[in-house]
Amino acid sequence: MDWVHPSGLNERVVAKVAARRGRLHAYESLVPARTALVVIDLTLGSIDSDPKCCTVVEPINRLASTLRDAGGVVAWITPAPADRVNPGLVAIVGADRAQMFFEQARADNPQSALWLGLNTDQADLFVQKAGASAFFPGKCALPDHLRRAGVDTVLIVGTVTNVCCESSARDAVELGFRAIMVSDALAGHAFGLHEASLTTFYRIFGDVRPVDEVVDLIRLSAPSSD
Repeated sequence: MDWVHPSGLNERVVAKVAARRGRLHAYESLVPARTALVVIDLTLGSIDSDPKCCTVVEPINRLASTLRDAGGVVAWITPAPADRVNPGLVAIVGADRAQMFFEQARADNPQSALWLGLNTDQADLFVQKAGASAFFPGKCALPDHLRRAGVDTVLIVGTVTNVCCESSARDAVELGFRAIMVSDALAGHAFGLHEASLTTFYRIFGDVRPVDEVVDLIRLSAPSSD
């Protein structure tokens, strides 16, 4: 059988994975009331730094509206302010970029706010993370919020694919959540890093689907209003 992934993942990897498990997708259904859309780092600062991130705003708004209507959870995740520049980060990304991350997370910095084009709701979750991952124990309260809400499946979207989004998705899996990275609601770095992250995640950690498929999954599984 010829397996073709709708997100355009590497065909050889897709064929190997699909043949191994006998189907294209790890998760063929979801329960909307037990599902959370987790939106990572779509702040004014992140989009100002990389304007192409704006391309994911409309797809994320569509997912958020669809999941809310079906009884699911929407969580908006932003960086937590720190009391000093992280010296470890300075060693990795350089002093100027580490300082930029520190400044953009400050509570009094307008760039720490969510991008104005995102359609939030007062019933949504608004959570800060003190590291790359929204699921790393001790760095973010999101997993506790989701467990209390009965969530078992998370849809990972936002920026950037190959850093905070992939870190969050992998840690979610380690904590026992079913994780789906939504390919066209994620923005990644150049040089194929977005594609590489999605391919690796699909191969060994969870699932990857485009927005249209996720919306269909939610609507097909939503309780009837009749």
